[in-house]
Amino acid sequence: MSSNSISAPADVRVFPILLILAMGGFILGLTEFSMMPMLPLISETFSTTPSQSGYAISAYAIGVVVGAPILMMLTANMKKRNALAIFVGMVCISNALSAFAESLNQLIVFRFLSGLPHGAYFGTAILLATDIAPKGQRSSFIAKVFLGLTIATIVGVPMVTLIGQNFSWRYCVAGAAVLALVLFVLIFKVLPNRKNATPSTLMSEFGVLKNKLVWTILGIVIIGFGGVFCIYTYIADTILAVTGTPAYTISIAMVMFGIGCTIGNLVLGKLGDKAAMPTTGIALVFSIVFALIYVYASHNIWFLYLVIFCIGASIGIGAVIQSLLMDISPTGHAMLGALVQCAFNTANAIGPWMGGIVIAQGALPNQSGMVAAALFTGGLVMWWLSYIQIKAQAQKKECTAVPEAC
Repeated sequence: MSSNSISAPADVRVFPILLILAMGGFILGLTEFSMMPMLPLISETFSTTPSQSGYAISAYAIGVVVGAPILMMLTANMKKRNALAIFVGMVCISNALSAFAESLNQLIVFRFLSGLPHGAYFGTAILLATDIAPKGQRSSFIAKVFLGLTIATIVGVPMVTLIGQNFSWRYCVAGAAVLALVLFVLIFKVLPNRKNATPSTLMSEFGVLKNKLVWTILGIVIIGFGGVFCIYTYIADTILAVTGTPAYTISIAMVMFGIGCTIGNLVLGKLGDKAAMPTTGIALVFSIVFALIYVYASHNIWFLYLVIFCIGASIGIGAVIQSLLMDISPTGHAMLGALVQCAFNTANAIGPWMGGIVIAQGALPNQSGMVAAALFTGGLVMWWLSYIQIKAQAQKKECTAVPEAC
């Protein structure tokens, strides 16, 4: 991780920088998550099934997985302002193309392109945030970058869902492109144009890939968070086909999910500071329970709101995972940031895909909760494997420090 090259807050205007970085998170959150509640509208436009339209979501996630490490590597020694401008420009162009897609296949390709800069943007934004963070406030500055993503789930996604239902989903994607264009200009006006304090090397960044514990912890996200996205993707279909309430209740459900994300981040983040591994394991167990309850809660809209809120809260595990990875690997934090985004979006590909398979076989949309429970269980298995490794490493250090104790 780079040292605080812009370390003195008096040297820069901190608030505008964080606001710009968070705005990028808002646009990326809008680009990624708004497509899910609009699946029925996309299916209607292109005369496809919900499971077929779900490929547009998976394509975005695959784009993140492919783009994050490659773009982080190509821009590692570029000035952060310039790198962020490139990523936002890519978001603008790809969203504009998506708005004019003439077929589902075209939309899938453009969604893949939209996902390419996602992980690299967050990885670079986090590095810039830590550069301007006063000593002892690095974690809180990183959290402020992701605040835009959280606001997108609470305000942005429900808002564009209503726009899509009353006008067209194309207006929503085009709106994200316009916001990205505005942000592109603001980046050059607000962000500092400074060289990186410490040049990055491929050896230091890719060295984290040799750590087996990194991969098992990432496995918690890759498999376990597939459960979150499996449910989230088919919430709109569940409400329309099973709950049977008006379309506007979809927006309310999205707000509940977003509020759950925000509170989950705050609560699990604080608990994770004290006991990261127990917090992660307990949260996964509760996620399994709520995923199973989701199947039956879908018949009552108020009960469904509550369960969706709880599923959203499980997103808070992500902050704990990020902390765990930084603790076990003192170097290569830029690559870790990219890997976490890859993991999340691999989950975002796996969840809708597996839920779509079950629905395509004749299951109702609410039965995606069963699939989600299985994925959360897989995440719990990866947590157990990580716990064993951490415990073994702790014992090894203890034996090295005090041989007679072993």
